[in-house]
Amino acid sequence: MRPPAHDTSVLESTFGHVFGDRRLLQQALTHASYARELEAQNASGGFPAIEVDNEQMEFLGDAVLSFVVSQELFRRFPEYQEGELSKLRAHIVSARRLLRPAHELKIGDYLRLGRGEERSGGRNKSALLVNALEAIIAALFLDAGLDAAHRFILRHILEPELAEVHKHGGEKLPVMDYKSALQEAIHASGRAQARYVMVKEEGPDHRKMFTMEAHIPPSPAGGDAFVCRSEGSTKKAAEQGAARLAWERLQSLERSSAADRPAVSPEQPESS
Repeated sequence: MRPPAHDTSVLESTFGHVFGDRRLLQQALTHASYARELEAQNASGGFPAIEVDNEQMEFLGDAVLSFVVSQELFRRFPEYQEGELSKLRAHIVSARRLLRPAHELKIGDYLRLGRGEERSGGRNKSALLVNALEAIIAALFLDAGLDAAHRFILRHILEPELAEVHKHGGEKLPVMDYKSALQEAIHASGRAQARYVMVKEEGPDHRKMFTMEAHIPPSPAGGDAFVCRSEGSTKKAAEQGAARLAWERLQSLERSSAADRPAVSPEQPESS
């Protein structure tokens, strides 16, 4: 038997949009596990039917999100080169950044999940929340066109992220891939490649925590080797955290080294 539909009126008021076709919003909030369970129940009752989930809507929502963000960044930052625009867009639409609006909108409260996903904490799983957020963007687009999706993206995703970027670095673009940034910094310092080591893995399968270390070798100029450690819910997240700490330390060491170097007079250039 189909469970009663969630009341999405509060969610719609948060969006500032009342759906003409609420089935679109229900589909955006329906995880595949819920749809497959309903199909099995229908089949056992002699009523075979395909139940829709949010996977295709997630695909469309991702495309709409990327287009709107690209359009806005192109309009707002005419001085940025293609690579800078791509980097900023990648930051804004990354799963890590989309988790913030998904939590703020309390999307987890409205997800339609199968029993297995419910038991394993699906309402708090990052991937499910982000996927549903992208599916909601598709639902808005299908229900009321690009303008409705555009307003939602600006209000809940783009404007808050740009404000955060400016707050933490003015117009400077944020560093997203700290492993790549660290490798570039290491190469510039003449050090050998960083090494990542998993120190610890603990917790149940649905709530794993990983501890990773980034081992940075000494520099040819006499800089000490050092190790930075970080935790994360995935190995990749823990590696990125350790890489970020190591990158920040290398930046600090470089600033200290530059401050210690004596100033060179223009009339007396530094000898080679």
